[in-house]
Amino acid sequence: MILGLILTIALIIGIGILSGRKAKDAESFTTGGGRASGWVVCGAIMGTIVSGQSTVGTAQLAFSFGISAWWFTIGAAIGCLMLAVMYAKPLRDTGCSTLLEIVAREYGHKAEVVGSTLCLIGIFISIVAQIIASSALLTTLLPIRYLWAALAAVALMMIYVVFGGLWGAGLGGIVKMALLYISSIVAGVFVWRHSDGLSGLLHSIETLFANIPLQEGTAPEEVISSRYANLFARGPLKDMGGCLSLALGVLATQTYAQGIWAGRSLGASRRGGILCACLIPPIGAACTLVGMYMRAHYITAAELEQIGGILPEGMGVMQSSVQAFPLFITHHLPPFFGGVVLGTLFVTIVGGGSGLALGCATIINRDILAPLRKKKSQSLRQLRVIIVVLLLIAVAISLLVAKSFINDLGFLSLGLRATAVLIPLTCALFFPQRISRRFALASMISGTAALLAAQMLNLPADSFYWGFGTGLAVCLMGWKRKTLVPEAIKEQKVR
Repeated sequence: MILGLILTIALIIGIGILSGRKAKDAESFTTGGGRASGWVVCGAIMGTIVSGQSTVGTAQLAFSFGISAWWFTIGAAIGCLMLAVMYAKPLRDTGCSTLLEIVAREYGHKAEVVGSTLCLIGIFISIVAQIIASSALLTTLLPIRYLWAALAAVALMMIYVVFGGLWGAGLGGIVKMALLYISSIVAGVFVWRHSDGLSGLLHSIETLFANIPLQEGTAPEEVISSRYANLFARGPLKDMGGCLSLALGVLATQTYAQGIWAGRSLGASRRGGILCACLIPPIGAACTLVGMYMRAHYITAAELEQIGGILPEGMGVMQSSVQAFPLFITHHLPPFFGGVVLGTLFVTIVGGGSGLALGCATIINRDILAPLRKKKSQSLRQLRVIIVVLLLIAVAISLLVAKSFINDLGFLSLGLRATAVLIPLTCALFFPQRISRRFALASMISGTAALLAAQMLNLPADSFYWGFGTGLAVCLMGWKRKTLVPEAIKEQKVR
């Protein structure tokens, strides 16, 4: 298993470093110089979005909530489709290289700074989630503490993106995509065959709850119908809110927009986005099956303590639900192939974190630091230093939230980005000169404040509704009649 793991990691990291030779300056580092094919665009976007949250996080959520865990990748696919069909052309037509640059043109520098800061918070949360996921893989495979696993993961993220930039993320993403699909298909087929399909899998989970009193006072069949076989296990508003936060958050994320800008033509950019929309959901479905399979055959250490410390016959035990996918690979797949899967999964997560770090660094360098510098040209060295600092800070934060649901961090992250940036960005692209600068800025701040308040106060429904709804309402308050151009004014006077 170790051999397969090492060979896979070496292959993908090697591609990232070799492809970095294409990054001769900051422009090619961040957007690939606008020469990427549809598959490279797909690799750049999918290599970031299909990461720890879509794989390890989905299996973790499926372990506790069944098929509703699929919403994460469904939302991501919808977002990619909207990005390709609706936003690719207007984004490319702007000639900008960051989303906040577009916002700044329409609403001024203050909106750019505020939007950049709020967007950074959202992206940074996703980086933390990737570190938690990659650390779960390492601690499952090796007898090391979480801190050392997190530092090792971040070191690889630095290598992966610092030397390759967009080209490293894109070309490496194509290789990861192929390996991840093979891995997902094998894992999904294994679960399907060994469980006699979805109905057999649900029956196994029902048997578990019938034999082990993990939820006292609830009949096993009720557990299945209300949670594991329910697409809205956490409530329709909660699960649909998560899906919406993913779909709209994709549109407001710098990393995915960079993939669109990297395309050598509008057609290439659109093909890349549509390919992502088609390829992402099957991976989520496979990871959901894996999480449910592990629920049927494993209990957590906390559950073992709950039932008196006696492990039932035929059951396994895991420290935490976050280990559902890693333990499935190490215990139920052939050793060498399991190593290849682990290596692919690990580098997928590393690539996701590194791609997000690249997006953060680009925002900081162009939208926050650039106006403060006398010399306006951006330095490749500065970008790399920013990435390293960001990742080290993310390690420290991950220590504080290591026990969180990975996908809940993902929902919060994308929801923050959509609330802070998408509404003014969409108005700037499709309805220019219709929103007052003052109200656009107010919508960013008030929407984000409402989302965070709803999250902390645990208000009804998903916090995304509160944040996005507030931001939209404030923005609409600033709607104004379109100003007539000088020629139209003169024509009216003549009449």
